[in-house]
Amino acid sequence: MGILKIEGLKKAFNDKTVIEDLNLEVAENEIYGFIGSNGAGKTTTMKMVLGLLKSDGGEIYVCGERIRFGDTPTNRHVGYLPDVPEFYTYMNSEEYLKLCADITRMGKAEQRERIDELLKLVGLRGEKKRIRSYSRGMKQRLGIAQALIHRPKLLICDEPTSALDPKGRMEILKILKEITKETTVIFSTHILTDVERISDRVGILYEGKIVKEIDLSKESLGEKGIVIELEQESYDKISPVLDLIHIGGGSYVIEDHSLQEIYGVLHAHGVYPEKIVKERKSLEDVYLEVTT
Repeated sequence: MGILKIEGLKKAFNDKTVIEDLNLEVAENEIYGFIGSNGAGKTTTMKMVLGLLKSDGGEIYVCGERIRFGDTPTNRHVGYLPDVPEFYTYMNSEEYLKLCADITRMGKAEQRERIDELLKLVGLRGEKKRIRSYSRGMKQRLGIAQALIHRPKLLICDEPTSALDPKGRMEILKILKEITKETTVIFSTHILTDVERISDRVGILYEGKIVKEIDLSKESLGEKGIVIELEQESYDKISPVLDLIHIGGGSYVIEDHSLQEIYGVLHAHGVYPEKIVKERKSLEDVYLEVTT
């Protein structure tokens, strides 16, 4: 059994079914990207994993232990980073992590070592400013340190890179990748490029179920097709011969034709494209295929 296993999970609010027969398993030391549209049920699922929300059916196991609503000893295995973490903002980062360590009843000697280790990991070692003056990115990094204080087997991150600038996003992604040496990570986000960049596997949540699971460490997302950039005059010459799908500006995707066939048509009509390249599908392409 993996670090996290969900079997036949169900959840409805009034007459609206949000999660219906959800099944997934997350292995040790991997990063699992959990993606879906807004309102798809990602946060609802995470709250049930944390024992904060009662399911209507199914089972959830963390480290082989069954989760029960309102009775959550399994959370000793779990760290959680919400999309907007809250802090005692009059403290600095070291003081806050010491409070978190005290709550876990960690010994003083271990506290000093662990806090120093985490502040180095998230780039806040030596930072003496009060948390109230932190940027959004600094708060997210401190939130990761807080979630890791007790060395959890599983770290759950809900939109960890939302509202961050590109530099802040890259900092968070680098940290998440690094901690998989000792912690499994499951994170949800609507920024699919972030998922594709660091995830080992991805589950696409749609209509309450995982409709597709992709092992990015082993498989390609497939071929998107041949992309060509043409001026209007060139398009008019070859469009009766080749199936051109407009994807924006002067760019088109050509499907069901080999490069040899395409080059033959271009040569025969005296067309010289601005660009012609064979492209692979992105995670966004696959996501749209299975959810539309």
